[in-house]
Amino acid sequence: MKNKIKQFREHLGITQEQLGKLVGVSRQAINAIETEKFEPSIWLAYDIAKVFNSNIEEIFLFEESKRKSRAEQSRGGI
Repeated sequence: MKNKIKQFREHLGITQEQLGKLVGVSRQAINAIETEKFEPSIWLAYDIAKVFNSNIEEIFLFEESKRKSRAEQSRGGI
């Protein structure tokens, strides 16, 4: 899932490690989310958005995701 975490984080002037500490995950987890290798839980996405005083939709770009949703996967892409 595409996201704007890096842009929001850099705008605030915080590192991946600092963001991770604020939301209770490792720097590596933040890096994996930023590079689209890992999709956060809804709760983690909410916590990240809260750090940026924003809403989830401003940070996570659901419409640009090329990955099939779980519902599509279970229906076989129909």
